[in-house]
Amino acid sequence: MSITENITRLRASLPAGVTLVAVSKFHPVEALQEAYDAGQRVFGESRAQELTAKQKVLPGDIEWHFIGPLQSNKVKDIAPFIHTIHSIDSLKLLQEVNKQAAKHERTVNVLLEIHVAQEEAKHGFSPDECRELLRGLAPDALPHIRISGLMGMATNTDDTTLIQQEFHTLHTLFTELRDSVFKGNSHFRELSMGMSHDYPIAIREGSTMIRVGTSIFGEREY
Repeated sequence: MSITENITRLRASLPAGVTLVAVSKFHPVEALQEAYDAGQRVFGESRAQELTAKQKVLPGDIEWHFIGPLQSNKVKDIAPFIHTIHSIDSLKLLQEVNKQAAKHERTVNVLLEIHVAQEEAKHGFSPDECRELLRGLAPDALPHIRISGLMGMATNTDDTTLIQQEFHTLHTLFTELRDSVFKGNSHFRELSMGMSHDYPIAIREGSTMIRVGTSIFGEREY
C-alpha cells in the first residue's frame, strides 16, 4: 500500500481524541510530503540535525514533535520551531528547553518520559522520580515550558499481557498526576504511548497520542 493509503486507513481507524504522530525519521522528504498531501500534519523525528534540515524545506504548518533521546546541546537547534518534545528525562533537560525557548519568546510543550519497560536501555524517570521532580518544581520556575503529559514505551515483546500491564501502569500515573499535581490545569492532557506494533493496546489503555512509522512509511531507509 502507498503512504497515502496507509495514512488514510490508519486515521480512519483511530478513535476521536487520539493524535497520530507520523514517525518520519530516516525517511526522505518526498515521503513526508506525500503524507502531508494526504492530510497528515503531525510528524515525529528523533535526530536534531535531520529534523532541522527537513523543517527548512517542508510546509510551515507542520507540527514537529521530537521523540528520541535529546542531548542538551541540541536543544538550541530545535527550539525555534519545535511543538512538542516527548523525551524529557531529566531536570537539566527541562531547564535547557526553558532557557532556549525563552530566547525565541516561545512556550514549548513537553512530555515527561516514564520508564515502565523491563529493558534497562529505555530512558525516563521512574514513577517515583517523576513525582519527586514535580513536587520540587515551583509553579513559575519554567515559564517557557508547558508540561502537557507523559510518554512511555512498553517492553519490545510479543507478550501482550506484559505490554498491557506497562501501559496500564503509565496511564495510572498519568491519571494520578492529572488529578493532583495538575488539578485544574487543562494543558496536562497528553499520554503518548503506542507504536506500530502495539498502538491498539495503548489506545485501549488510554493513549491520546500514538507514534507510528513503519505502518505508514514502511521499513526505514538507513
